Amino acid sequence: MDIGFIGLGNMGFHMARRLLAAGHTVIALDTRKDVLDRMVALGASPAGSPKEVADRAETVMASLPTPDIVLQVATGPGGIIEGQRVRRFVDLSTTGSSMARRIFDLLKARAIVQVDAPVSGGVSGAEKGTLAVMASGPRAEVAAVEPALAVIGKVFHIGEQPGAGQTMKLANNFLSATAMAATAEAMVMGVKAGLDPRVMLDVINSGSGRNTATETKFPRNVLPGTFDLGFTNGLMAKDVGLALAEAKALGVPMEVAEAVMRQLRRACDEIGPNQDLTTIVQPLERRVGVEVREKKK
Repeated sequence: MDIGFIGLGNMGFHMARRLLAAGHTVIALDTRKDVLDRMVALGASPAGSPKEVADRAETVMASLPTPDIVLQVATGPGGIIEGQRVRRFVDLSTTGSSMARRIFDLLKARAIVQVDAPVSGGVSGAEKGTLAVMASGPRAEVAAVEPALAVIGKVFHIGEQPGAGQTMKLANNFLSATAMAATAEAMVMGVKAGLDPRVMLDVINSGSGRNTATETKFPRNVLPGTFDLGFTNGLMAKDVGLALAEAKALGVPMEVAEAVMRQLRRACDEIGPNQDLTTIVQPLERRVGVEVREKKK
């Protein structure tokens, strides 16, 4: 299959790489020359604009950081919407359901079908092809791209309506962010009381408190002090903000999400929006004068 792929970031690069390895022809685009050159070296064909990608491939995928960038790439001047060959746009980004519906309607007017298919599983999942792919859109169109999507992870057809996959992704990322924020507080509390953070994690992961933060993020990225999960404070704040906006539109109160958002904003303000999500623990560490790190032997 000829596949256009726009956005070669921490996630996108590995997804595009896996598509190439599976035998698909990939027409790649990124604003950064170095990452585009890396993909070309693996066998991809470079493109100079979203329109060019859409001129050369019936299926165009995108993995982009914000809803506004997705909108511009998909429907702006020189965007996918102006392509001559494109028939479907597969959005792997996290935009929220209202933006997904907006893009769906704009592309539909040009006989282009959008499949929103946000992914979860982090950089390691993208590397290994074990992402959860939350696809929504016309069942026939999802089926048409499912063999390609299966290369990057397990495909779930969330529903026919535009934006359903986005709602699923926001629910997932809210829970992921909550696990990270709550675990940061629990671990700092324990370390302040004199507990060994490694023993804490061993106990929690053998009991009812275990979650994705205790099982992977804290042992791999916080205790060693590497803070290299590959997903930023700013991106998670964006996702939780989208979840809050969606909940408000639906009339669903989300008090826990509001508390998590405060922690994310603090991390963005004090550590930086472009710093790794696992640094969310650092503002609290600084306030109480401890660090949740592996004890040196």
